[in-house]
Amino acid sequence: MAKPFICRGCLNPVTSAGRTSVDIGASDAKLELVDKFCYLGDMLSVDGDADAAVEARIRICWNKFRQLVPLLTNKDVSLIIRGRLYSSCVRSSMLHGSETWPVRKENVVAFQLPEMRMVRWMCGVKLKDRLPS
Repeated sequence: MAKPFICRGCLNPVTSAGRTSVDIGASDAKLELVDKFCYLGDMLSVDGDADAAVEARIRICWNKFRQLVPLLTNKDVSLIIRGRLYSSCVRSSMLHGSETWPVRKENVVAFQLPEMRMVRWMCGVKLKDRLPS
């Protein structure tokens, strides 16, 4: 069996279940059947929901946040500047392409959890501190 293709953009392996290929017309061309795949940086799944895309976007967002941690957690930089940097770089990478997704309540909650963790990290507030949002 062939090694699965892994997209560099979203770091997800392309998976397939059941049948492995489809024959196209009279030619000998075969297309591999997959459950989900990355197209132009957006994760598309066979069932049409946005769960795979949300997971991929959250992973990309965390990667971008970790790249910017030295700036976002620097106490010498004002909180307003750090917030603008977060909004323009991190949040925009999280929400890229989301206007085309069929979003459910679970997807919105899935976006809110890591965002609040990142904002707390930027402000230097621990969950144990029990400060309101």
